[in-house]
Amino acid sequence: MNKQRAQEIASSPVMANVTYNGAAIYIQHVNDENDTARIYPLDEPENEQEVLLTNLIEH
Repeated sequence: MNKQRAQEIASSPVMANVTYNGAAIYIQHVNDENDTARIYPLDEPENEQEVLLTNLIEH
């Protein structure tokens, strides 16, 4: 996923269908400096992680 689209999704009130390793996730924040995003699986909000934007897939 490109950085601009990830930022649009993170700032939008509408939930987008995005996955990481096959799991539906929520994008909390996009880090401009290193092209990563702070995410968590929708079914595990306590499991936050920092991942590369290239590993996120919008469906």
